[in-house]
Amino acid sequence: MSTITKETQSINESKELKTSARSEALAQRIEEGAEGLAAFVEDLSEAEWSIPVSPTDTRSVGVVVHHVAAVYPIEIDLAKAIARGTPVAEVTWEVVAGLNAQHAADQASATKTAALELLKQNSRAAAAAVRQFTDEQLDAAAPFGLSYGAPVTAQFVIEDHALRHSWHHLARIRKALGR
Repeated sequence: MSTITKETQSINESKELKTSARSEALAQRIEEGAEGLAAFVEDLSEAEWSIPVSPTDTRSVGVVVHHVAAVYPIEIDLAKAIARGTPVAEVTWEVVAGLNAQHAADQASATKTAALELLKQNSRAAAAAVRQFTDEQLDAAAPFGLSYGAPVTAQFVIEDHALRHSWHHLARIRKALGR
């Protein structure tokens, strides 16, 4: 192999390993949201940790924090499927409601320590996975059940789920606590 060919190969390999600016920005926003949620709830009292997040969503603050942490891997897997151009029709809001209800029953006594550790672990793993997306993968679109079959991009799935999720629930928790 000539020196020029080796240099070209090295440059191409380093480009492939480099995180896209878009992926990096998305990953940082995931981390920021998880860190904000963790910072807000870490000093809550046991009573605050146990209150329902709303009159219509009777899951406790603690269960909701654990829920956010627990679904990062699922949200990333959905984005990866869309990035491959694979339709994701089987995941609907009805399915999500059932999974959320089962999670609430299973995690009714989730401790703050366990929930915060899972949040830290899974949000970091989600951010690391998002950093691996290329711009082409972020732009790939396929029908998505949670968007009622609309062909959405992988970037949209990341933004609307893994990224937004912690921010959405933090706002609901703040409201429930009057803060």
